[in-house]
Amino acid sequence: MTERIRGNTILPARREALTLETADGLSLVGELALPLDRPPVATMICLHPLPTHGGMMDSHLFRKASYRLPALADVAVLRFNTRGTSSVQGTSEGTFDNGVGERFDVAAAVEHAELADLPDIWLVGWSFGTDLTLMYGLEPSVAGIVLLSPPLRYSRPEHLAAWAESGKPVTALVPEHDDYLQPAEARERFAVIPQAEVVGVEGAKHLWVGDSERALDEIVHRIAPGVAVPLPSTWDGPVERADSSAYADRTVAAFADVPVQPADQP
Repeated sequence: MTERIRGNTILPARREALTLETADGLSLVGELALPLDRPPVATMICLHPLPTHGGMMDSHLFRKASYRLPALADVAVLRFNTRGTSSVQGTSEGTFDNGVGERFDVAAAVEHAELADLPDIWLVGWSFGTDLTLMYGLEPSVAGIVLLSPPLRYSRPEHLAAWAESGKPVTALVPEHDDYLQPAEARERFAVIPQAEVVGVEGAKHLWVGDSERALDEIVHRIAPGVAVPLPSTWDGPVERADSSAYADRTVAAFADVPVQPADQP
């Protein structure tokens, strides 16, 4: 039976709860979703938005990536809660560290993907997660990065310079109506990375509510270029339904009260 893929549609995959152990002794809650009956062609490690304002591994875009991409794009999706972050999946040990101790969280996720022999590892950060990606994601095993709504709040010019020197692919997906960094300014700020691609997404906002499909298509186009996009909007086969009410109070959590400092200020 053919069904339309909706926000709470869970397509078939092998889903494994996992625990990431950090170098500073914390256990982080995570999940790895793999194609059901074939090896993945690429790997997406998700770095979520600011946990003090609702960000988590279950934030809607990353939740939908894990629901859909293993089946529709043969992409492995690794999600986890950074230190002190809670979601329906559980709570990671530790406390939020303003992007400092989180370096160990990023390293633990990359190391897990390496030890699991997952192919073509890409980091996909969203908002706060883009800063973690830029600051700590430049690992030898990381093929490239995709940045969703990058505010450039914690990351510094030296981090951008390091990515420029690496030559690795950098794509920034910047909503037209983003609260913190809009496409024109983003192109100026990322111009220091010659290989950076800044994609302005018409009509979109920081939280990508209503634009999940566009975001997932853009991600897949970069990390798994052999997969045709746009991805299918229907599925002919068994599906499950998630209880989206569990996230109702956090899906559109914003953090407009958090000041965003330019990268050239302390």
